[in-house]
Amino acid sequence: MNIKPLADRVLVLPAEAEEKTIGGIIIPDTAKEKPLKGEVIAAGNGTKDEEMVLKKGDCVLYGKYSGTELEFEGKKYLIMRQSDVLAVISK
Repeated sequence: MNIKPLADRVLVLPAEAEEKTIGGIIIPDTAKEKPLKGEVIAAGNGTKDEEMVLKKGDCVLYGKYSGTELEFEGKKYLIMRQSDVLAVISK
């Protein structure tokens, strides 16, 4: 991975949107709900005031409108501040 987040930012690979059907009708991609969880791909070092507690491989929940979308090598990622992450999911 050639992207290294700075300070208190993390790079998240969002989970795939779930395929939903209603009585045999497939809902188009544009109407699918955005995923609210993903995997941390890279994390910054934190700031002098805030220690980085997230690490690569963590499965996290984040807010619906959190982060900035970016596309790198054909994959869509989110880059957000550590404070935008709501929880870490234990496996």
